[in-house]
Amino acid sequence: MISLTDSQKIGMGLTGFGVFFLFFGMMLFFDKALLAIGNILFVSGLSFVIGLERTFRFFFQRHKVKATSFFLGGVLVVLIGWPIIGVVLEIYGFFLLFRGFFPVAVGFIRRVPVLGSLLSLPGISTLVDKIGESNNMV
Repeated sequence: MISLTDSQKIGMGLTGFGVFFLFFGMMLFFDKALLAIGNILFVSGLSFVIGLERTFRFFFQRHKVKATSFFLGGVLVVLIGWPIIGVVLEIYGFFLLFRGFFPVAVGFIRRVPVLGSLLSLPGISTLVDKIGESNNMV
């Protein structure tokens, strides 16, 4: 079992609440306040989990400037008050930032008993295969 420090546990909680508030804000027709809270909690939780220095290095690498600008720009646009445009920018930036993790995540989910069988269904498997490729979302 993986042992987590107290700050990593707090970060996991903040990140989880951030994802919850983002999802709930989208379900309530892009509520500005919930999306803003979700964004702040997600980014702060990420920095608690991996540390401030590693978070800064992750977001501000030279080859991730475009992805970071879309993601953080989307957060700023949501905070300004245009939630739909901001969420679209965030989602695009999120996929650009974390596209290296998708093949690992898809490989892990395929080994989970129930989810693996769902991912092998005819229509879903082609979509998951495209997401699982590391270089197709450029």
